[in-house]
Amino acid sequence: MRKLIDLHLHLDGSVPFTTIKELMTIHGLPTIDDQILRQKLSVGPDCRDLNEFLEKFAFPVHLMQTAADLQLIVFSLLKKIKKQGLVYVEIRFAPQLHTEQGLTQEEVVRAAISGLNQFFNWQKMHSSSQPELHANLLLCLMRLPHNYDQNLETITVAKHFLDRGVSGLDLAGAETPTFAINNYTSLFNLASQNSIPFTIHAGEAMGPESIYQALDLGARRIGHGIRCIEDTQLVAELIQNKITLECCATSNLNTKVFDQIDHYPVKKLLNQGVNVTLNSDDMTVSNIDLPHEYQLLEEKTGLTRADEKQLYLNAVTAAFCSNAEKKRLFSLI
Repeated sequence: MRKLIDLHLHLDGSVPFTTIKELMTIHGLPTIDDQILRQKLSVGPDCRDLNEFLEKFAFPVHLMQTAADLQLIVFSLLKKIKKQGLVYVEIRFAPQLHTEQGLTQEEVVRAAISGLNQFFNWQKMHSSSQPELHANLLLCLMRLPHNYDQNLETITVAKHFLDRGVSGLDLAGAETPTFAINNYTSLFNLASQNSIPFTIHAGEAMGPESIYQALDLGARRIGHGIRCIEDTQLVAELIQNKITLECCATSNLNTKVFDQIDHYPVKKLLNQGVNVTLNSDDMTVSNIDLPHEYQLLEEKTGLTRADEKQLYLNAVTAAFCSNAEKKRLFSLI
């Protein structure tokens, strides 16, 4: 079994199907036929764009509004991906989206950390020959109207829990000119002043210009970033400055960034010297997992085991984790 690292995994887009059904029972929601429920949670091959893709998050988020919900989801997700051979994962979510029933952002994050700790304790009790799975949380700022105060609060919460379950920040949400990355300059300046690592979604729905804006804010990692391929000068800058791309193949097909997986340029960028990583993004929304993504690129783009080793090493180097954890992850390869 491969040893895998996922640096770009959204909690609300990856709630296990069985956990969704369990939460529906807990909350007294009507039973839905499995096929209809899957259609409610996952996109099909006819998905039009990123906006339709994002619509699939509404139902899971509705089931993520209590501390017990969040703890159960984090615990269940980690148990699931442990079986897939992952040895490190960074799970990202936006605390401000889980306050509809009165939780504060701090309480939301405490609940997610409780899920981490529950899994770590479970893992110790169920030791196996497989390496341990370690995990951290990334807190997402959101591209939404009139939510500056909520984003500011997310930074405060991230600082409070930094290195205690939380390891960084992200900027997520629909990529549109209205929510251009440079609108969030003051927030990321604050993150930098507080030494909070961050990644920024860019170069997915919007092109190379959004990646340039993320770099101007000091991002060392770019969520997706795959459209850098459209700008040779940008690719050269990524290589020179050792910027890491968090690529998500099937997700980019779903959102029509690419129309064929055969054209997906992870191997090309890797061969050019870009610090590329391969990630799942949204396991439930895209109906995939990380082993599937590796197999897909092996079959369709000729990804080799040597390539996969380099993807792993790139991920370790870029991970928002302690030096001790990096040493452990390097030792596994």
